[in-house]
Amino acid sequence: MLDKVIIANRGEIALRVLRACRELGIKTVAVHSTADDNLKHVLLADETVCIGPPASADSYLNMPAIISAAEVTDSVAIHPGYGFLSENADFAERVESSGFVFVGPPAQCIRLMGDKVSAIRAMRDAGVPTVPGSDGPLGDDAEENMRIAREIGYPIIIKASAGGGGRGMRVVHSEPSLASAITVTAAEARAAFGNDTLYMEKFLEQPRHIEVQVLADNHGNVIHLGERDCSMQRRHQKVIEEAPAPGITAEQRETIGAVCVKACKDMGYRSAGTFEFLYQDDEFYFIEMNTRLQVEHPVTEMITGVDIVKEQLRIAAGEELGFTQDDIRIQGHAIECRINAEDPKTFMPSPGLIQLWHAPGGPGIRVESHIYSGYRVPPFYDSMIGKVIAHGNDRPTAIARMRSALSEMVIEGIKTNIPLHQEIFQHAAFQAGGTDIHYLEKRLGL
Repeated sequence: MLDKVIIANRGEIALRVLRACRELGIKTVAVHSTADDNLKHVLLADETVCIGPPASADSYLNMPAIISAAEVTDSVAIHPGYGFLSENADFAERVESSGFVFVGPPAQCIRLMGDKVSAIRAMRDAGVPTVPGSDGPLGDDAEENMRIAREIGYPIIIKASAGGGGRGMRVVHSEPSLASAITVTAAEARAAFGNDTLYMEKFLEQPRHIEVQVLADNHGNVIHLGERDCSMQRRHQKVIEEAPAPGITAEQRETIGAVCVKACKDMGYRSAGTFEFLYQDDEFYFIEMNTRLQVEHPVTEMITGVDIVKEQLRIAAGEELGFTQDDIRIQGHAIECRINAEDPKTFMPSPGLIQLWHAPGGPGIRVESHIYSGYRVPPFYDSMIGKVIAHGNDRPTAIARMRSALSEMVIEGIKTNIPLHQEIFQHAAFQAGGTDIHYLEKRLGL
């Protein structure tokens, strides 16, 4: 097993990784910015190294500083969590070339899946169903782009090849808007990602967002852990996730899961990963692969009993998966609410001092959060301050337990989106399950 691991992240995911390391007997090093010296995992880690000022570019995205921290602490591996450098192929390469273990997939897999055009091509070659589209990057020929759009059929969506997080995409409903949409999206992509390569896809009007969790070791063993439904979104950002996805049959789960397993084997994938699909009219359409741990991984852990973070660490240490596909059983239902420090109506961030924090409890409730009474939420990073996960024997039980947990949770001193979650759980459409990705924005009038 790995002797000592750098946790190259912050917040609840850094604490989650620290706890997994402790269970496996791995020493931990928390790297942090000057704004984060009071984070819970920093206070609990075996060693700490300050790697820069609050700005992410000077700290959590500072590759030389993180690798130097590994060198001075005699660490053997670096776990990137999610966000920041977790899907940066250059960082994975630099970690490995510096003599350390990157707790994640090979750099070539990150690079392949990080470019949406190459990812779609690779998935088509592997037999993974994809959205009808341009079959490659768009060129400068306006007539050719119009021909492709007509062939696909409006509405279409223009996407940045290097995009992510809901940025770098624009829906086009008619031909007169196409040229300007391409120009504007290219400019946005160039500014946001330093890459203005675009591609075109059919815009599915009422899809759900279904994703499949996979695990792969260095010995050719790959399994899937079922699917999650992440359709409850606002501006392409997930709000609530659940597993298994309502309405997906066992046969569909095994079929799409087997396709994802084959794709992993074809590309030589390693570690945890997630295949994301749009699902409409009983058909799956691949949109991207996240080559990292997902925010919503706890719902899969709750229904399978598999600790995904510990498996990441074991895989990075060279161990084989300790179970086969036949060992995986879906047990009950789990739902996760992302708790953000933000105004529940305007969604403006709400950093500040947490005067009182009380976590909910009870059967089937799991809380992942780094906050505590007296902790000051800094204004420099993502607004998510925790996650609440509810598990039950069935979906109605999980919903009931989540509603109870949300009513028990106390966070005083800042605004949070807890009222938004409480409202959603009152919606008849959510209670029925199977809402599409546009449901929440329509309901909120956004």
